[in-house]
Amino acid sequence: MNLRSKRRLAADVLGVGEDRIIFNDEYSDLIQDAITRSTIRGLVGFGAIIVAPERGVSRGRYRDRREKLKRGRGSGSLKGSKTARVPRKERWVSKVRSLRRRLKVARARGEISKASFWSLYKQVKGGQVRGVKHLLELMKEAKR
Repeated sequence: MNLRSKRRLAADVLGVGEDRIIFNDEYSDLIQDAITRSTIRGLVGFGAIIVAPERGVSRGRYRDRREKLKRGRGSGSLKGSKTARVPRKERWVSKVRSLRRRLKVARARGEISKASFWSLYKQVKGGQVRGVKHLLELMKEAKR
């Protein structure tokens, strides 16, 4: 049975879109007989015609994106080379500063002697120390 005209009429009476009109199958014969606005209103009154709730914008895509960003994905296309984003000199300076800080802490704690401190300090300056882990290994060797 074609209820398109009833759907259109109900949508107009209730002030919603046709997609939001839901007909209860139990009252299909009553809905079929309804031809006036007042009968449509009556059918709405006892639940033969129901208005579906509004559908909002789905947040699924947002949740997926947020999850990926949390994991460090999706930073977008990086513009510029590695050295353009963090220049070689900046990287060098931060590395040397962190190594020297480690050395000073180790000397203050008495983990290394003054002589081995200066030996390692000069190695850091000369670029012989790759990173903090490497420095810790060299400090262990200096203790022996």
